[in-house]
Amino acid sequence: MYLLTVKDGLVTRHVGPYSTPQQASDDLERVLSDCSERVRWQIHALESPFSRSFAERLQSRDQEFTVAAS
Repeated sequence: MYLLTVKDGLVTRHVGPYSTPQQASDDLERVLSDCSERVRWQIHALESPFSRSFAERLQSRDQEFTVAAS
């Protein structure tokens, strides 16, 4: 997922989420139409949530550590 961050002076807006960076880029013109000429923008990739497979690997590592420490 991707998020479009637009900074216009002291105002920061977050628009999205988008499935692809291309979708965020395509929506950029619409978002910038309400902004001044000095606007700054950036497309950010959002980190995926804590995945089950990572949690399972972490748990198995902790079990191995517990067995080795005994």
